Amino acid sequence: MKYNTGLYLKELDHDSCGIGFIANLKGVKSHELVDNALTMLENMEHRGATGYDKDTGDGAGILIQVPHKFFVEECKKDNLQLPQFGGYAVGMIFFPQDQKERTQCRKVLNNAAEESGLEVLGYRKVPTDPAGIGEMALENAPEIEQLFIRLKGNVYAPDVLERKVFVMRKFATKTIRQDLPKVAPRFYLSSMSHKTIVYKGQLTTYQLRKFFPDLQDENLKSALALIHSRFSTNTFPDWKLAQPFDFIAHNGEINTIKGNVNWMRAKEVLMQSSLFTAAEIDMMLPICDNNRSDSSNLDSIIEMLAFGGRSLPHVMMMLIPEAWQEDDTMPKYKRDFYEYHASIMEPWDGPASICFTDGRIVGATLDRNGLRPSRYTLTTDDRLILASETGALPVPPEMVVEKGRVQPGRMLIADIGQGRIIRDEELKKEICSQQPYGKWLKALKSID
Repeated sequence: MKYNTGLYLKELDHDSCGIGFIANLKGVKSHELVDNALTMLENMEHRGATGYDKDTGDGAGILIQVPHKFFVEECKKDNLQLPQFGGYAVGMIFFPQDQKERTQCRKVLNNAAEESGLEVLGYRKVPTDPAGIGEMALENAPEIEQLFIRLKGNVYAPDVLERKVFVMRKFATKTIRQDLPKVAPRFYLSSMSHKTIVYKGQLTTYQLRKFFPDLQDENLKSALALIHSRFSTNTFPDWKLAQPFDFIAHNGEINTIKGNVNWMRAKEVLMQSSLFTAAEIDMMLPICDNNRSDSSNLDSIIEMLAFGGRSLPHVMMMLIPEAWQEDDTMPKYKRDFYEYHASIMEPWDGPASICFTDGRIVGATLDRNGLRPSRYTLTTDDRLILASETGALPVPPEMVVEKGRVQPGRMLIADIGQGRIIRDEELKKEICSQQPYGKWLKALKSID
């Protein structure tokens, strides 16, 4: 048994951060939007933190849509030819500095891809500029590479690819922890998807843009971006603890995290899905564990539920419900939804504001405590801007169409596929009406 030394307890990690997103409602991809997102991040430097080394940040990052045309041109330099968009996934991987350990990790990744029905196309070394980065951050800095991967036989099936990639990275991470325990702390899959990619690190908000030259390239374009500036209140900074994660950027803390993780572990034996085989489910376990932060565990359960067939807003309503138990004014269809899902999933409670995206929709929700504000601005050029506070991205007054804030327990969605904002009432009425939850509840109660 491994015992803690000193007063630090990893399971009590909390943070208080800056988050935000920007999206073009019409789905127009541009480098200007990426630049705007980085400016927002830099303007939230006060929501980040440093330690004794002022040039080592607690963490900063950005999630964007996969910039297909950019990667096509960059990969040509390494004689790597990519399929059409949706035909491949790209992973952002933090490798150990030691070359022998990197080779061991690549072997595990390649084997995991084979086991998952995937074909490795190649690796790209991500350009980085360490100038101005603090000694502490550089001492622990990973070797960062991008992995390009597709379905065997070059089959074009983006949704299948996304699920296979999910299984592969969970299996690879588990295998490295089991077979290479000394290497595992220095290996991390930052993101892997055909839709989105994350650039992040143990950096300050002003360092992110400079550290990753990719982010300065005019050909790197996206129609949406999530940003995160980390302020750890009682944790040690680490490259892998920087956000965003695969789906979310989180400001706050999950007060029920120990119970949530334990309940999830208990439920794993009951897991089944029409979208995953029993063998694939076994490969992806555990979904949550104590080696991850509260935010990372939340992200992990979100992606599992989303890949299981639910829409992302549906998943967020399951995990972060409104205060429905004592609300007599709440419509019955909504109460039925929350009560039904309470029987299968515990709320992930705590003061939290969360931005989330699956690469097509982007949104934000505030937990029922309402203690982490999120304010938004809609502009005349179809930009929806949301951040921890107003003014993260300056907008001329004449361009402002609407301003507001996300209310406790409410959700705001920008669907760039539909090209519009979906408000909380419309969104939840549609989701709650998709299944006969009231009828299912009666059936459950009759069993009791």
